[in-house]
Amino acid sequence: MKSRLDAIEQEMLKPGFWDEPGSTEVLQERSFILDQLEQIDQLEQESEDLEVLLEMGQEEEDDDAISEVLDGLESLAAKVRRTELARLLSGPHDQNNAIVTIHAGAGGTEAQDWADMLLRMYLRWCEKKNFSVSMLDLVPGEEAGIKGATFLVKGPYAYGYLKAEAGVHRLVRISPFDASGRRHTSFASVFVAPELDETIDIEINEKDIRVDTYRASGAGGQHVNKTSSAVRITHLPTGIVVQCQNERSQHKNRAIAMKILKARLYERELAKREEEKQKLHGDKKEIAWGSQIRSYVLQPYQLVKDHRSGIEKGNVKDVLDGDIDEFIEGYLQASSAGDSAPRRS
Repeated sequence: MKSRLDAIEQEMLKPGFWDEPGSTEVLQERSFILDQLEQIDQLEQESEDLEVLLEMGQEEEDDDAISEVLDGLESLAAKVRRTELARLLSGPHDQNNAIVTIHAGAGGTEAQDWADMLLRMYLRWCEKKNFSVSMLDLVPGEEAGIKGATFLVKGPYAYGYLKAEAGVHRLVRISPFDASGRRHTSFASVFVAPELDETIDIEINEKDIRVDTYRASGAGGQHVNKTSSAVRITHLPTGIVVQCQNERSQHKNRAIAMKILKARLYERELAKREEEKQKLHGDKKEIAWGSQIRSYVLQPYQLVKDHRSGIEKGNVKDVLDGDIDEFIEGYLQASSAGDSAPRRS
């Protein structure tokens, strides 16, 4: 970290640095590193103070001093964990809000029900984090569940956390829709992109998009359902499809859909650069959006396993109720320092 700080400060001394468009990002990185180094110094000082107090307590056989050390160690461990998490959430847009899209995989009602379960899981997680959620698009399933949903999550580091959830999620269970009680495997995909601020300009050529309007299928009042206010935009070069039917106005829905498309295109470019970097460094980790990242098994046993970090949890109900922080932090740690050892909790 200090070597990176030295490199940044050398860069700042170069002629013309302040005229470069990326100088603001460099300054933000420098500020982040200085803050991290200050926190590390404070943690080291607290550790040294506790060590001295422990030695005094042992010499004088002071139980109160030793008890104070134990309490201090617990507090210090929590501070170290928060500092480490802050270091992991240091990406260029980690602090931004997040746009999350869920799509049901092939399999009809079974997959649509699984997509709805994932949506509930993320909404419960947002509730626990005190993040606000705005539903941008929701397409109900034909019999149950949802075909897809897009929602905006507002909160500090929402994108930094939720980017860990991008990929394919697999469910294995006895199907409640199968009269024969057979075990089924269902898939749903999750896409996560940062909500972009006004300083980032993504150019989209009008000839590269197809805009379709249709009547909204979800809730929203008589006006929403009786007029073709919903908007679907297809980006022809990439095949990315986004839609919005949340607003009464077709104009507003188009503006939101374009915002989602720009975020998806930006995230696609980031993923492409990351893939090129991994190839350059000889890293064989699969980072494609279509990769299966996590399995949720309800039958014949209960287990949720993250295939990137190796983390496993046996309490599937808690996970589906939004208890996914351990998976998120495990992914961030694995991404930062290589694959972590598999563990079960």
